[in-house]
Amino acid sequence: MTKVKFLVIAFSFLSLGFWSGCITDSIVDVNVSMPKHRWSYINKIVTVVDIKDHTKTYDLFFKLRHTAAYRYSNIYILFQMKEPGKTRTTRRYEYKLAASQGKWLGAGSGDLFTYTLPLLTSYRFPEPGKYTMVIEQSMLDNPLHHISDAGLLLRVHEDAN
Repeated sequence: MTKVKFLVIAFSFLSLGFWSGCITDSIVDVNVSMPKHRWSYINKIVTVVDIKDHTKTYDLFFKLRHTAAYRYSNIYILFQMKEPGKTRTTRRYEYKLAASQGKWLGAGSGDLFTYTLPLLTSYRFPEPGKYTMVIEQSMLDNPLHHISDAGLLLRVHEDAN
């Protein structure tokens, strides 16, 4: 094994351990890498969540990473959720990604900017069961260039008490 290959593998395991250790209360943490940093309409983030305790409240987040070359100061997405045995509901969200002066609002690391943006906060699922959640980009550009990856994070809501 070459030294470079060993370093890549070692870095991957260290990164995995670091990221999994940061959010221990997450129920779902899904990231989808976009081919060639292009998010097209067909590249939907889809996950099925099995909610066992519907008496708890949950926080659901949209996760996004883009490069500095992303040409917009915002992003529109569609969030769909299908409850067990019911029809799908769809809601459109707009998120501001840059200040009016053009400075990115996300956490920057080199050329990449990371966001964890709220979809539903203190949300109580109506009943236990499997919920299908879908996120898709809803901008006019298809594909939407300079998007590294997008995802969904669900965790139990932390009370401020």
